[in-house]
Amino acid sequence: MTQDGQLTEGPRFYALDAVRGGALFLGVVLHAGLAYMSPPAWVVVDAAADAAVNPLFFTIHMFRMSLFFVLAGFFARLLYRKRGAAGFFLDRLTRVAGPLVLFWLPVLAAIITVAILAALKANPALATQPPAPPPALTAETFPLTHLWFLYMLLLLYAVCVPLRGLLAFIDSGGALRRAADGVFGFVIRWDLTPLVFGLPLWLLIQVQPQWDHWLGIPTPDKGFVPNALACAAYLSAFVFGWCLHRNADRLEIVRKKGFLNLFSAVALTLLAQWLGGHQAETDAVTGGAWRALYSAAYVLGLWSWCLGLIGVALRFLDHPSRFWRYIADSAYWVYLVHLPLVMLMQYALLDLSAPYFVKLPLAVFGTLFLSLLSYQLLVRYSFIGAILDGRKRVSRKRQPPATTATV
Repeated sequence: MTQDGQLTEGPRFYALDAVRGGALFLGVVLHAGLAYMSPPAWVVVDAAADAAVNPLFFTIHMFRMSLFFVLAGFFARLLYRKRGAAGFFLDRLTRVAGPLVLFWLPVLAAIITVAILAALKANPALATQPPAPPPALTAETFPLTHLWFLYMLLLLYAVCVPLRGLLAFIDSGGALRRAADGVFGFVIRWDLTPLVFGLPLWLLIQVQPQWDHWLGIPTPDKGFVPNALACAAYLSAFVFGWCLHRNADRLEIVRKKGFLNLFSAVALTLLAQWLGGHQAETDAVTGGAWRALYSAAYVLGLWSWCLGLIGVALRFLDHPSRFWRYIADSAYWVYLVHLPLVMLMQYALLDLSAPYFVKLPLAVFGTLFLSLLSYQLLVRYSFIGAILDGRKRVSRKRQPPATTATV
């Protein structure tokens, strides 16, 4: 996951680093679990698939990306305040647009390769058939893969940062922004964040002609124009994160209510899963009272997870930690390379006769091992690490021995 502007100068938000790294590792679990869901939902389909994996996917998918965009908005304003508009855009071009361009083709090629291997294992007769022509690439079908997150970030930067400059020009005295800060503080203080910032997504869900309720926010991984639900959800999350950094003193309120929000998140997630399991898909797409109730539970649960996880992290992890610092430092690289590695692990485990609760952990830990090993050996102290992390690291083995100066 991208560093989203976290700098080494000034106070470091240790708890938010931990949340970002932890959410990234949940992404590995989510993608690894796809091969073991029932009914099948992935290009690699394992015979050990079981419906027991479905709630795990549902819960992680419910909040994970919104949580990332909250953190992205928070650290985007931090970077903007330190670097200014020009420095901000230069940094984002280097650390977000650059990796998107450089890694897109290798990642896509690796994904296609494993997908072909999985298809041949499932149906060996495909090897004797002529290959199908590749689909035409258009603006609507362009495969962004899991790197869509970086593309969405660039769109949000391109929209929000100029709007911030325009607002500062119009509101030169700061009166409007102080009023907005007051409203934001009121929303945080009275636990209205899920209602206020979740409202755009909830309203948009109600007018969708069709909506896959179980998947919630459709992943905008194809095409250069993201779907409306993703735009509403992630723009709201990004704006909240930006405002939260502007009102960083409100983090204390989030910290105090962390467990309350986590309790709400669990309850709302269970409610959404229960409602979702008691409605046929044909009814789910028609709208009505059921959709309004289900989507309310889903959206409120999404925001409760974000606030709860940040709050609990602020309570227990807001201090220097070598472990969480390493997780945060490696997160971007793991994000970039984990999906092909997940698919490779899923493919390698196809012939293993074992239940899903054995294969899934093996796929997760195998992916993390390969990702972190490659980060440590090839990335952390290389020019790639300098691009991804925003600073050059020096290995302890490479540091010159200390000398004693004479006066």
